[in-house]
Amino acid sequence: MIGALRTPAQQLVTVFGGSGFLGRFVVRALAKRGYRVLVAVRRPELAGHLQPLGVVGQIHVVQANLRYPTSVAHAVAKADHVINLVGILQESGRQSFGAIQADGPRLIAEAAAPDARIIHVSAIGADLASDSLYARSKATGEMALHKARPDATVFRPSLLFGPGDSFFNRFAGLARTLPVLPLVGAETRFQPVYAGDVAEAIAKAVDGAVPAGRTYELGGPEVRTLRELVEYVLAVTERRRLILPLPWPVARAQGSVMDVLDRLTLGLLPNDFVITRDQVALLERDNVVSEEARRESRTLEGLGIAPTAAEAIVPSYLVRFRKTGQFDLKRTSASAPPDLLAARSGGGDSNFKPDLATGPAAESAASRTH
Repeated sequence: MIGALRTPAQQLVTVFGGSGFLGRFVVRALAKRGYRVLVAVRRPELAGHLQPLGVVGQIHVVQANLRYPTSVAHAVAKADHVINLVGILQESGRQSFGAIQADGPRLIAEAAAPDARIIHVSAIGADLASDSLYARSKATGEMALHKARPDATVFRPSLLFGPGDSFFNRFAGLARTLPVLPLVGAETRFQPVYAGDVAEAIAKAVDGAVPAGRTYELGGPEVRTLRELVEYVLAVTERRRLILPLPWPVARAQGSVMDVLDRLTLGLLPNDFVITRDQVALLERDNVVSEEARRESRTLEGLGIAPTAAEAIVPSYLVRFRKTGQFDLKRTSASAPPDLLAARSGGGDSNFKPDLATGPAAESAASRTH
């Protein structure tokens, strides 16, 4: 009953992982609603970009690490709502799937106040029976969370996109560098979802407009294969590259080799070129909203949110990968646009009509006439 008793400005929302890709969309959505936001991150000095998303004093940053229970308890001590966005695609040092994704959600739930609203972001594909350790750790985390707090709300998004994403930007960067794009899981299906839509769903859950204790699967309006998504990236960036689908045995071998190389180089390999054996296993299964979730309205549409198409967002931030970047704005019109503001005609096809214009061109034309 928190929302019914107090205004958003009187409520504190703690967001773990709020400085990451999805985090900034969530913090912005909460700030626009007027909530006070406490962003809990491992490195507060890297979260300064969040401050302009709210008014002065609305957004604060605190140091917290899911591997240290004391820091987690401090971050949620006064929170009315707790959101966990923390997740990793690859283990690194002490940042393991077990510590972050399997144990982290339970740790947060146990530290939060009994009446605090708990919202957790997992991923489509979370499955205890998966061959991927990432997927198994996500499922383990969900199960432990619901055991500690049966009323927790879980969101499972598909592939996230938006400015700064790690998918479309990654393949656009590879296409700029490589003449051939080796592709693991070319026929695996995805349902890309806009990070802003996921953030809106999370904010609605904070508002109390989303039934608690359920797991929601969030996907965009279209289902596409990985090959189709890469072809779309090539079309937007206006580059012609050969797409080379890799057989699964070759992909698994590549993942194993890259695992070893990444460890030997202490993680210094460029992330765009690294694919682990675990990520290969993850790509062997489709990443789309289930039919069960659709029937039960546990989707964006069921929450009253119209999914945003990738075509409406992606070109705006991939234009920089074209050969001449943002200056490569080719005209799609078959005829030249009217030069109503030109000082003189550019020729018979220029549609020079100063009598229909205002400003310097019209004044110049009028003075020459008289």
